Amino acid sequence: MGDRFDVRGMSKTELFSWQSLGLLTAAIVLALGVTSSPPAALTLEGQRTLAVFLSALVLWLTRPVPYVVSSILSVTLLFALGAIDSFGAATTGFTSTLVFFLLLLLLLGDATTSVGLDRQLARRLLSANSTPRRALHSVAGSVLALAFVMPSAMARAVTFIPIVKRLAGGLGSDTDGGFESAAFLVLGHVNPIASMALMTGGGMALVTSEIVATSVRPITWVDWAVLMLPPTILLYTLAVLCAGLFALVDEDVTIQTDDTARLETDGDGTARLTRDQRLVGTVLLGAIVSWIVGSFVGFPTVLPAVAAVVVLSIPSVGVITAEDISEVSWGIVFLIGAMLSILDAMEATGAITAVVDGLTGWVPFAALAQWQIVAVLILIAIGIRILFSTASAAIVVVLPIVLEFASVFGINQLFLALTVLLVVGSTTVLPFNTTAVLVSMDRGPLSHRDVASFGLVTMALSVAVATVSWLVYWPLVV
Repeated sequence: MGDRFDVRGMSKTELFSWQSLGLLTAAIVLALGVTSSPPAALTLEGQRTLAVFLSALVLWLTRPVPYVVSSILSVTLLFALGAIDSFGAATTGFTSTLVFFLLLLLLLGDATTSVGLDRQLARRLLSANSTPRRALHSVAGSVLALAFVMPSAMARAVTFIPIVKRLAGGLGSDTDGGFESAAFLVLGHVNPIASMALMTGGGMALVTSEIVATSVRPITWVDWAVLMLPPTILLYTLAVLCAGLFALVDEDVTIQTDDTARLETDGDGTARLTRDQRLVGTVLLGAIVSWIVGSFVGFPTVLPAVAAVVVLSIPSVGVITAEDISEVSWGIVFLIGAMLSILDAMEATGAITAVVDGLTGWVPFAALAQWQIVAVLILIAIGIRILFSTASAAIVVVLPIVLEFASVFGINQLFLALTVLLVVGSTTVLPFNTTAVLVSMDRGPLSHRDVASFGLVTMALSVAVATVSWLVYWPLVV
């Protein structure tokens, strides 16, 4: 969930020019929004809120300053420009449960990695297999299982990269039967899909569940699992099968015995769980049980996460330290808080309604059938997704606007929100769209063409799975 990967591949001169252009564009957008007269459909406060929103988007996309700085600047401008009456009202997004929940999950994910529990779980879940296809399915199944206790797709990718390298070495670098390419497609493109299965699976699910709970209806941890677990597993399975076909994985090569044996342990040869690993595993299991029980008794979902972080932080345990907190991806936390604040301001000033009315004027939504309206909204979501380096940031920008359209045209808001999540979370056309893809491309044999081509495949699969879920599955369980 870092925020430094969207400028990868640029020279220092290109990067400076890109960031300077972004800073200049943001300043011009803001100046026009402040000095020009608002159209009839907008109040002055609404226009200034939109100006802050657009300038913030430019800053987040071009990153002339870190996310933390641009996020603080945007909420400050809401107050300074008079769009919002008080600074407290301009920062309401930072009081959202989502911001704190995301921070807690990041800390728990980092704790899992820091004690090496992820590697231990990966070794125990992954058994050496004799053919490329079986090895690929074993890696994919292990990544999916690990997703239930590790919310970061990036952490899962980093955990499995050395395992994939060892398996590929056992198969032979020249005759691995397409295994390595397919495995890195799974780690990059397919791995993040697993994060959508549970509400606590990562930033994408958390953002969507919070917006659904605020704008549509309350949703518990168990509700989310019932709605999203089957579609996510179906999409994940189809994507893994397509990764094997894409890389032409075969069954004609066998893993060498000496390399197979090395898969079972690290360099020290030990496989027992350490004291810290047992503690983290127990605490995570307790949190999951609490989320399940809490869904039936009305227990707030954030409390088990708070309790888990507190337990792992006390001096006698010492798993989560001040250094771990300083290394959290604060950029994405602040970005989401700022975006939620801006969205609150857009709703309060009527700006979001004006945006919907404006888009309705450009696109004849009233003349379209409901499925056509949904298709247009999904295309808009995909377009915004491609611009962003994290799916959660794209969702927090596009989902409230899409849900406003759904309200106006009588579309099922819950189903549309889940569809947006499935499609946005499965769309990776550019390497910087997902950190897991960027790392997989850097460490594996994938090319830019591979990334874009397979990203279109996963996007198409997500549309198909969302369609089936909307028409067949979700109506049965809601």
